[in-house]
Amino acid sequence: MDLTVNITIQEDNSVLGVISGEIDAYTAPKLREQLLAIDTKSAKKAVLDLADVGYMDSTGIGVIVAFYKSVIADGGDLTLIGLSPRLKRLFDITGLSGIIHVEEEA
Repeated sequence: MDLTVNITIQEDNSVLGVISGEIDAYTAPKLREQLLAIDTKSAKKAVLDLADVGYMDSTGIGVIVAFYKSVIADGGDLTLIGLSPRLKRLFDITGLSGIIHVEEEA
């Protein structure tokens, strides 16, 4: 399955990234490229919507962690929203849900 990444800069300079598809070794470079293009110095709040992500492996986790580090280094905040129970469990098992603000799918 392919990966789609739509990045929107909101009026308050926050960033909304809507991601759909699968994040794995094949698609992670595309996600990394899109996230690296975000100016985290001016956008202090970033939200990644993962509601339409059906699968994520360790490569995807690495991309999310690298983006989180970039956002935090520039004084910002990252929130992950729309996680399915499966993805939420992945972040719980890795301990990342205690570091990155994660909201479960409603």
